[in-house]
Amino acid sequence: MRQITLTLEPDDSFVIPSADGYQVYGALLGALDDVASNVSERIHDTQLGSLHNSGLLGSFRGCDRKFHKRVDPSESYRLALGVTDPADQSVFEALADAFVFSGDSLGLAEGSLQVRDFASSNTTHEEILEEAAATVAERADTFDIEMQFRTPTCIEEADEITTMFPHRGSVFRSLLRRWNRTLPTELADHCQLGMTRTDFESNLIEKPDARTYETHSVLVNRGEDGSPILAQGFTGTCIYRFKNASEAIRTAVTALAEFSEYAGVGSSVARGCGTVEVQMQR
Repeated sequence: MRQITLTLEPDDSFVIPSADGYQVYGALLGALDDVASNVSERIHDTQLGSLHNSGLLGSFRGCDRKFHKRVDPSESYRLALGVTDPADQSVFEALADAFVFSGDSLGLAEGSLQVRDFASSNTTHEEILEEAAATVAERADTFDIEMQFRTPTCIEEADEITTMFPHRGSVFRSLLRRWNRTLPTELADHCQLGMTRTDFESNLIEKPDARTYETHSVLVNRGEDGSPILAQGFTGTCIYRFKNASEAIRTAVTALAEFSEYAGVGSSVARGCGTVEVQMQR
């Protein structure tokens, strides 16, 4: 797995959608298609949700256009990408080729941003579990996990119903499914997690911060006729607290929380949804 961070600076001020992940996703695929069309196709077609795209993170100017914002040429923006595909090396090489070697800008509909920095780090499911075990060993049984949902998080429950609340069962079951789906074959035997929604609900409580909590409806795709396809989700900060959980449960939950920074939470993560930042609290 890899985490890639691009630091971007706009050439000029221009307007983008308030939820810009869908447009950024299209620009990423376009840039990848120019250097490695097979990788672009894999990202677009895979059911793994193998690319997580944060959209542009930073400060924006106001805009008279409804549901839009304006990039500020005096600001820098961060674009965080997570690659959980077992073929992460080829995706990483294609991204490096697109934004370091073959070009230095990300072109959006009404303007472009120059790539000023390209940084990456990598890990494995096994290493995340080891780090989680170390975190659990050095903290008390009741330590908290703070998750800041930075972009609309759209978690599908059943029959196209999405949850609008950071419920512990919904959030961690979503992460569990992606964790097990993205495990390389050679790690499946000793890194697969066999938890259930009941495990999360019995061993955790969630404490969302009402001051930061918001709900959203965002564009994640378009139909064949060009009509918008929207997804509903939430943003805000939520603390998850363990409740008489065993060491094994605490280790697995901590690993999933740390995994979320690579994978995102919920659906449409490639299109800018489900970006989270995680902190462990004593």
